[in-house]
Amino acid sequence: AINIGYSCQLLTNDMEVFAIEAKNEHDLKNELREKRLIILDAIQKYEQKKLQQSYLSFQTPGSPNTMTTNLTSPFSNLNNDSRARILDSKSDLHLQPISLKYDQSSNKNFNEPLSEFALVINGQSLVFALTQQNEKEFLDLACLCKAVICCRVTPGQKKAVVDLVKTHKKAITLAVGDGANDVSMIKSAHIGVGISGQEGQQAVLASDFSIGQFRYLERLLLVHGRWSYYRISKFLRYFFYKNFASTLCHFWFAFFCGFSAQTLFDPFFVSTYNVFFSSLPVLALGVFDQDVNEELSTKYPSLYLPGQKGTLFNRKEFLFSVMHGIISSLVLFFIPYGTMYHSVDPNGKDAGDLQSFGFAVATILVIVVNLQCGLDTSYWTGFNHFCIWGTLIVHFIFHFALYSEIIYKIIGQGWYYIGTSQAVCSTAVFWFTVLITSAILLLPIIAYRFIRLDLTPTMIEKVRIVQKYGIKPSKTKSTIFATKRRNRSSMRASTRSLKRSAYAFSHEEGFAELIKEGKMMPEPSHGLAAMALLTKQLIINPTEYMSRSDGTKPNQSNLKTAQERSETPGPGNSQLLRYENRNYIDEKDKSTKPKYAQLNKSRKVLLENELADSLDSNSNCKLTKMVYKKNFY
Repeated sequence: AINIGYSCQLLTNDMEVFAIEAKNEHDLKNELREKRLIILDAIQKYEQKKLQQSYLSFQTPGSPNTMTTNLTSPFSNLNNDSRARILDSKSDLHLQPISLKYDQSSNKNFNEPLSEFALVINGQSLVFALTQQNEKEFLDLACLCKAVICCRVTPGQKKAVVDLVKTHKKAITLAVGDGANDVSMIKSAHIGVGISGQEGQQAVLASDFSIGQFRYLERLLLVHGRWSYYRISKFLRYFFYKNFASTLCHFWFAFFCGFSAQTLFDPFFVSTYNVFFSSLPVLALGVFDQDVNEELSTKYPSLYLPGQKGTLFNRKEFLFSVMHGIISSLVLFFIPYGTMYHSVDPNGKDAGDLQSFGFAVATILVIVVNLQCGLDTSYWTGFNHFCIWGTLIVHFIFHFALYSEIIYKIIGQGWYYIGTSQAVCSTAVFWFTVLITSAILLLPIIAYRFIRLDLTPTMIEKVRIVQKYGIKPSKTKSTIFATKRRNRSSMRASTRSLKRSAYAFSHEEGFAELIKEGKMMPEPSHGLAAMALLTKQLIINPTEYMSRSDGTKPNQSNLKTAQERSETPGPGNSQLLRYENRNYIDEKDKSTKPKYAQLNKSRKVLLENELADSLDSNSNCKLTKMVYKKNFY
């Protein structure tokens, strides 16, 4: 299990891994307390170093004794028994993982990383850990670790671990499985992901999402999951805003109609507002909108944090949407009321009647809420343009047709809106009211977002700037919200330092200990190293090793040196001697071709290609590639 954790990068070399293999409940309690004590001591030492660095950086006055006293933790002077009693308390039940305990922005001069811990527990120990007496202590220790691996567990234990986190931590849980033994765990979690593989389709049928391979989970969470939360949050905020803006217009109108049942808008508009005039734009917003593209979503995994913290839609955002809708309804009602009060149309008739006033407010409402949807849209598609601008066009076409004489003949004498749209739209007061009302409602939103983007941009807004202008963030700033990516050389070096291999996926003990200790790793071949060195010398100065065009003999000291090296014991020396002697073979003498029986075919072909390219690129060498290939064999 530990080797698999390292192979899938769940565990790293910087982590301190705790393995719990308790035989009974007493041993389990002792190990849990011991591991927690180690972690809390590490936190204490880390906090002391951080405070000491902050004191030194700010040069706080005080004697060294006073400084030492201030840096001492409240329980640093307690003995082990007192610490154990403190660890038994329930006050630290809601401890967060220690990797999240320190905000690096609080002290920029302190760059020492905080130690990370991992926990590995087997099924036998998990039986005692999931009891009512030990489950909370086990959960506290697990929450202090960055990674927890439960190996050789039953399906019931998998479900119990998920239920433990759901019950005590109130967290959103996700379970991933590929077999029938994972079904109970998948059903118990809030979100279940099934992997369709060779173990059947039971996990897929019981899950909420299905993927083909485990590596697709990254895209499911960081791309589609984050986009889904982003779209739903925008959809809900806009939905509450537009409905409060339209509904409260009737509330303000009630003060002017004696609190009767008279409506401000015509009955057809009340029925079609949420169906035709404000549904398609928000639908396009909830389906197609995205803040950043999928490439940057995976490049900056910290963009997923707003979903975990619930910052895009919470009680605060809900109240903001409600207040936005209330203020919009006030402006939508009273600005047209003030401009159309006692106004007359070009024909000298009263332009402030109920029908004209209701049509004006309804038109401005549709224009404002659709333009607000356009401001909330971050990713414009053709469907977004069609929905927003098409809705505005449909609104005018619908009302011009509804208020025409044809509808009047169908409905009869009770229809009082005939000719209202033509009369209202023909006045300059109406268009001035549309302009000033839209400006009052939309310009403050634009100004607020501009100031916030300039002064306190969020992580999403920073990445959007990177996406729009193609800016590559500097190393000092990108580390704040970007994933640490190592270059290829460092990755190869770390891979060579790891004494692990594909045997991590073996279900038997096998040679795991020998592999981890490095005893089964072969030593590098001296013969191959010597051949590589000679290849380099041949490329640099080929005339010392190849036959010269003037008929002179090459330097015989090279051959002597090769013969002396061949006498020393070590693998690969015989191949090296043959490799050096082949340079003196005459092209016409085909009977003296060396036999490279001890060199495998792949090494010969690789060496042939490298040396042939070198000979072609060097003008001093008179041998051609064809002759070289012929003499090589």
